[in-house]
Amino acid sequence: MKLGFGMMRLPRIEGTKDIDLEQTKQMVDAFMEAGGRYFDTAFIYEGSEAATKVALCDRYPRESYYLADKLNASVSRSEEEAKNQIHISLERTGAGYIDFYLLHGIDEGNHEKFDQFGIWDYVKELKQQGLIRHYGFSFHSTPERLEQLLTDHPDVEFVQLQINYTDWEDTLICSRRCYEIATRHGKPVIVMEPVKGGKLADPPQPVKDILQRAHPDASFASWAIRFVASLPNVMMVLSGMSNMGQMLDNVSVMRHFQPLTDEERRVLETATHTLQQYADIACTACHYCTPGCPMDIHIPEIFAVMNVYKMYGNLTEARNEYCWRPGGEKASACVQCGQCEDACPQHLPIISLLEEVVETLER
Repeated sequence: MKLGFGMMRLPRIEGTKDIDLEQTKQMVDAFMEAGGRYFDTAFIYEGSEAATKVALCDRYPRESYYLADKLNASVSRSEEEAKNQIHISLERTGAGYIDFYLLHGIDEGNHEKFDQFGIWDYVKELKQQGLIRHYGFSFHSTPERLEQLLTDHPDVEFVQLQINYTDWEDTLICSRRCYEIATRHGKPVIVMEPVKGGKLADPPQPVKDILQRAHPDASFASWAIRFVASLPNVMMVLSGMSNMGQMLDNVSVMRHFQPLTDEERRVLETATHTLQQYADIACTACHYCTPGCPMDIHIPEIFAVMNVYKMYGNLTEARNEYCWRPGGEKASACVQCGQCEDACPQHLPIISLLEEVVETLER
């Protein structure tokens, strides 16, 4: 089954930041029972590696699953600190080795750090030592940068790209162009954000109407999953599943996978055109921005509330949600230090967007 369990958006115990381990175990069991074998975590996903140990690594034979993990040079102050991440990840997960190890989140702001710390050669050493089986990188930059990286590092074994039907022709994300470059270099693609942080699972009503007319019984998320899974060079589709319902829906689609027809592609083109008319904030809730925030502003949660207003136009509901849903400090607490913008893989102007939130939801 070409579906991977993204362990970034695991369910949380209501009212807390704690991962719901019992529900996570049930989801892992359902995924394994359905034939899923690929699990994806990362050094910087708060609590994810430890939860992966409890829900997966401690409960299943090591040869029964594949584990992907990541080295993030951006959060390291030194080469030693960056290179020690693999050992911390192995301790947290108890996995013994990593099947797919990624240089995490390469973009225009951090790509030089992987060179400065010697990470490209380091992952080759890890492979020789048997600590990892395969290595590649996840990518959030320009097609030109991807072309350069794959030319400079031809031994990379796979690339992880953000691809979904709304970003396919997007001039900033450039999903199609990046996919084609990876394919031309002979690198299999792992897809991240196929449902765009959950947005394509709950699009605005006009988009829902378009999809429901074509397939009344299909979930909105299934359209997004099938779009990326239909691409020939995609070897795995990661879905950051947060509850059992999402798990069962995704699994049902991929267990009996049917590629998109030409007519269904035209439906998605119409849906994309309609969706582009909504000026939402393109946050995928990856939370890369939050760990370093000195004011503990829960930026993705705040943007999610703002998007409720942008998509549905109900200002009263949005302001009421803003009072309780995000947690942490309000947008007005921002000191404009810029660390969030440096960390954002979507390259969002977070500071100005928070100012917009203040003007809209706090006035």
